[in-house]
Amino acid sequence: MMDATEISLWMKIQLDKDGCLYQEDVVNYLVKKGENAFLRDNSDGNLVLERKLLNEFRKLTEVDVVWVKPDKYWRFRVPEDEPGRDARG
Repeated sequence: MMDATEISLWMKIQLDKDGCLYQEDVVNYLVKKGENAFLRDNSDGNLVLERKLLNEFRKLTEVDVVWVKPDKYWRFRVPEDEPGRDARG
């Protein structure tokens, strides 16, 4: 069984390797590993990451990673990004 820190470290490694990380890929990984405690259903009925896991991942990536909400993925910050966690694309 994994904890939120281990999973967020795995997420960071995937991001470092690929340059971006899709939420769906993390959800699929956790389902395959049987780590359902880190998943929840959102208002649309889709599986998404649990808040505790997102908070752990944010601690690791607060400064240099942004979330691209329309496409549901994280990527490294670029100079054009505005302050904050959310990016435009």
